[in-house]
Amino acid sequence: MIQATGKNEQLLRLELAIIMFRDYHISSAKAADFANLSLIEFRQEIAKRNICVNYDSVDWQQELETLKTLGDL
Repeated sequence: MIQATGKNEQLLRLELAIIMFRDYHISSAKAADFANLSLIEFRQEIAKRNICVNYDSVDWQQELETLKTLGDL
């Protein structure tokens, strides 16, 4: 079925993650995980598509953990 779309699995996972984030309001962290991307990479992808990022408490906590890991906090 993936071959019928003419897209590779990674691209399909990204597109499905974006749909779930945008239309079904899953967190950006869960969508990023589904797409096999880091949270930052996923947010860059949705920004390219002019989709707003709405932070929830899970996103906020993951953002803090990322900053701590990177030494920026």
